[in-house]
Amino acid sequence: MKIEKAAIAGTLESSDVQVTITPSQAGNQFLIESSVMSQYGNQITALAQKVAENLEMENAQIKIIDKGALDCTIKARIETAYFRSIGKNKNIAWKELI
Repeated sequence: MKIEKAAIAGTLESSDVQVTITPSQAGNQFLIESSVMSQYGNQITALAQKVAENLEMENAQIKIIDKGALDCTIKARIETAYFRSIGKNKNIAWKELI
């Protein structure tokens, strides 16, 4: 789905991740900063790409500032920011996203 507006989810607290999604004209772009980039950067990138693909996200800039979050937290923050960015806050089929 097309991104309508900028949206954010998460915090910059330890063990959390802040995800910001904004519209882009150049396909999906991933900007990732992480305190554990050298150890888990590839895994974080792959996870973000998979979540964006599963959500059928189009033309989005996904900025991830990770402070050591678990994969499930990163996934949840991306999903939340995405649904906020498309203006959907009701009747979300969460079970289908698992």
